[in-house]
Amino acid sequence: MKAELISVGTELLLGNIVNTNASFLAEQCARLGISVYYQSVVGDNKERLSETLKTALSRSDVVILTGGLGPTKDDLTKETVAEVLGRQLVEDAHSRKRIEAYFAGSRHRIIPDNNWKQAQIPEGAIAVDNENGTAPGIIAEHNGKTVIMLPGPPNEMIPMFTISIAPFLNRLQPEVIYSQTVKICGLGESLVETMIGDLIDGQSNPTVAPYAKTGEVHLRITAKAPDKESAFRLIEPVSAELAKRFGNHIYSTDDKETLEESIASLLKKKNLTIATAESCTGGLVSGRLVNVPGVSDVFKAGFVTYANEAKTEFLGVSEETLRAYGAVSEQTAEEMARGGASKAGCDLCISVTGIAGPDGGTDDKPVGLVYMGCFLNGKVTVRKFIFKGNRSKIRENAVVNALIFVRDCILEDIE
Repeated sequence: MKAELISVGTELLLGNIVNTNASFLAEQCARLGISVYYQSVVGDNKERLSETLKTALSRSDVVILTGGLGPTKDDLTKETVAEVLGRQLVEDAHSRKRIEAYFAGSRHRIIPDNNWKQAQIPEGAIAVDNENGTAPGIIAEHNGKTVIMLPGPPNEMIPMFTISIAPFLNRLQPEVIYSQTVKICGLGESLVETMIGDLIDGQSNPTVAPYAKTGEVHLRITAKAPDKESAFRLIEPVSAELAKRFGNHIYSTDDKETLEESIASLLKKKNLTIATAESCTGGLVSGRLVNVPGVSDVFKAGFVTYANEAKTEFLGVSEETLRAYGAVSEQTAEEMARGGASKAGCDLCISVTGIAGPDGGTDDKPVGLVYMGCFLNGKVTVRKFIFKGNRSKIRENAVVNALIFVRDCILEDIE
């Protein structure tokens, strides 16, 4: 089954709003086993939207539109869809009651006349309840094709899709689609793809697809079967083979678990506490860790020591070390890690010091040079990195690799 996404709104074309809806819907369709071959962004213009919709219906089984369901005159999505499908707009009594209830529970109890427009749907279509706003979603069937209209605000669209639209689309499929994600860290996308080249070349059902992000590669195994249990049986041997090939580089097979969550779980499991000592990353490593609910059980302190004086005062880095080797050096990274662990009174400390640029680099110490130290059980291990890219990219790479370094040190200590 093929789906096409149409995002409606002039503000998207102008770049005033980032189109996160399309990203979310594309990913969700992939999880459902639905192929998305085309995506479009159309401004609030009836003629251009009509033309885009007609083209989408000519080549796709399902067309999903987001935006343009509001109460104002420039919200034209359902009016345009109704015209293309040759239907009249009619009031949906259930949606009208929900709009009344929505305003009854707000401090603005007077309902503007234009809000009643949101209770209008194309004749014969199905209204989908919106638990977070006044615009219902709409499902319209037409000549074997399906048009789905969703509200534009992500806090309305995402819950509606998850609760109502995803199950509807799943029912359209003749088979169950089931996926498992294998999350890998510490290996590049090219190497990972090389290591699974034979699996990709020989795949049919299930399939393996790589998705790369900074410092990580996610492998999604997807199987089609008559039921979930049969799909899982198809996935199981592939998952076992990936575990054999990538070993400890796999940090999770839970689609929702992040790298920092897996590290927090590992720290709790091993009864270890952690601190961070950061320079060029400016607290971003500790920021990732405190994303995890309950991390206070293991995370004790974060030191941001950007200036040399701060490294000496708060982490005990010696002035002699700084004079002899500089702030960006193996020796300073080691002393930062030891000092952070000592000051925080914890088992483990990760330190980061580097040159994020765009200035400050030399032939000996170029922009992108980063040293990291990891203190654990009285021992400090230091790693050297040279990252490429702008200041933001260098810092992003440093943060992810610091987390991976922490994980590696814990696993090596266990072994």
